[in-house]
Amino acid sequence: MHIGIDAHAVGTRLAGNETYIRNLIEALAEIDQTNQYTLYLTKREAVERFTNRWPNFAVRRTWPHTPLVRIPITLEMELRRRPVDVLHVQFTMPPFAPCPVVATIHDLAFEHIPETFRPNSWMQMRLTVRYTAKRAAHLLTVSEFSRQDVIKTYGIAPENVTTTFNAASAHFAPVENATELRRVRETYQLPESYILAVGSIQPRKNLVRLIEAYKHLHQTGANSNLPALALVGKRAWLYGETLRAVAESGCADKIIFTDYVSEADLPALYSGAVCFVYPSYFEGFGLPPLEAMQCGAPVITGNLTSLPEVVGDAGLQVNPFDARALAEVLRRVLDNPDLRARLRVKGFAQAKRFTWRETARRTLQVYQQAAQVRKN
Repeated sequence: MHIGIDAHAVGTRLAGNETYIRNLIEALAEIDQTNQYTLYLTKREAVERFTNRWPNFAVRRTWPHTPLVRIPITLEMELRRRPVDVLHVQFTMPPFAPCPVVATIHDLAFEHIPETFRPNSWMQMRLTVRYTAKRAAHLLTVSEFSRQDVIKTYGIAPENVTTTFNAASAHFAPVENATELRRVRETYQLPESYILAVGSIQPRKNLVRLIEAYKHLHQTGANSNLPALALVGKRAWLYGETLRAVAESGCADKIIFTDYVSEADLPALYSGAVCFVYPSYFEGFGLPPLEAMQCGAPVITGNLTSLPEVVGDAGLQVNPFDARALAEVLRRVLDNPDLRARLRVKGFAQAKRFTWRETARRTLQVYQQAAQVRKN
């Protein structure tokens, strides 16, 4: 079987989409030396990363990066020149793909909370993802929440949607080397004690309410030695409200934006944090909490959508729309070393439930199933 994978997200710093496809490719290479793969890439970094890595993987660069041209024209032309048995995409398929398509739809946030997207991005996704959901040979999602949402929202037969969970990469592990911890702190100008949040700066990550909760702790003196708040992630879209919240908080000097952080530095950031907070109110999966747990950081998350599946009882869950409740949970964690120690132990156990190897195995089964569509 010849499998094509649209991996254009690699090298884009697109957070979850990039992490998903990069780790899936690595895991497929580990478990499958039989089938042939072609990776369709746009970024030089991605080409360099995957060229000549494995004998059964080939690389093709498809131009340009913009999906409005690449997906319907250049990718489709490439598929016709060099046919594959099945194509794997994220969210959007070529409209006239000459082979069966497996599509990963991580979440339907654009359907349910369109106000958190730019209007042009929202309209594009509504059109292309709906089309893909109806036309793809099989759909993948990354949580049971997303699976049920896709089935209900688009009226897809349940047997045509499979859940393949995300996982934290193996290099996310506790960093105990003091020199490395200090190097990373100094690189991003962080103090020794900090609360960590990781995710692109955009509305549904709910950083405004996290800042409100932090402001409340600062004003009430609920923790006399309140750690700094480190916000890790690049500015994605509609981030102005977050910046204003910091400016008006009265404690802007204790809130640090690091911008994008390389994946190589993230384990040390997680490991050095007093706790990790992820107040997002809509996630298809939510990888950062799992990465944090695998590095030994106590985790606080929102209690909506997929996040309860990810953290289980290993993290503290809170209504993400209640800033005072979030402040109270933060206070409990900051003031209670025993609680942090218990969460750390539970987090290690929870993270072990998810592996990219298992995700790759289940995904390969779907490829084989989808490839039969043409034969039948």
